[in-house]
Amino acid sequence: MANHSLHGKTVLITGGAKNLGRLVARDLSAHGAGRIVIHYHNPADAEAAQDTVREIEHNGAQGFSVQADLTRPGAVASLFTQAKTLAGAPDIAINTVGKVLKKPILETTDEEYEAMFAVNTRVAFQFIREAGRHLNDNGKLLTLVTSLLGAYTPFYATYAGSKASVEHFTRAASKEFGARGISVNAIGPGPMDTPFFYGQEAPEAVAYHKIAAALSAFSPSGLTEIEDIAPYIRFIVSEGWWMTGQTILVNGGYTTK
Repeated sequence: MANHSLHGKTVLITGGAKNLGRLVARDLSAHGAGRIVIHYHNPADAEAAQDTVREIEHNGAQGFSVQADLTRPGAVASLFTQAKTLAGAPDIAINTVGKVLKKPILETTDEEYEAMFAVNTRVAFQFIREAGRHLNDNGKLLTLVTSLLGAYTPFYATYAGSKASVEHFTRAASKEFGARGISVNAIGPGPMDTPFFYGQEAPEAVAYHKIAAALSAFSPSGLTEIEDIAPYIRFIVSEGWWMTGQTILVNGGYTTK
């Protein structure tokens, strides 16, 4: 039977320099992962990426960082190639990158639409494809989506819409990669207490989101905390391997399907 523990495993995480990606890198290294490659988008985040690498290494794992704009042609394939050169073929691939836009459909420009789908859909598809090419047998593949996939709401058409495609990418990939023992899932957090959330929301919307989940009163911020999500990710990419092809909404009762 395949070994599904994290011990000694090689991990690739996009968006690993900050916020949830950083916490996941720290968490997996603390639970036995052997080598972790983190990707970051903005060259200005190089120091944050190195801080994450130092935290990974403090936990006893080897850490590496790679900067790349994944929307550029060939960039996702190059990321996997670089990761393999640095740390060996990955056992676990986690894509946390995303772009959010809150705007009415009638006010959304073609340029904004293209930018949203470039990050949330095309990069996600390419990441899944390259993971299928490069992951070791019995690997784990996870993509971050959004709990808005279970919402009935205006203004997030391009955000939720561009993430919705990933739900089917996940199902298809789980069927196609399953013969190699690779599990493929997506996780959709609720609104998280990170700068990614606050940049799009007016104060009154923030106030609503902080009371919208069934468990909001038990959260320090009223929102999903990144510390709430990291344990689910750890489980899905280790002992939770038997679950595959699923999109799991983890949000304290914010939305459901």
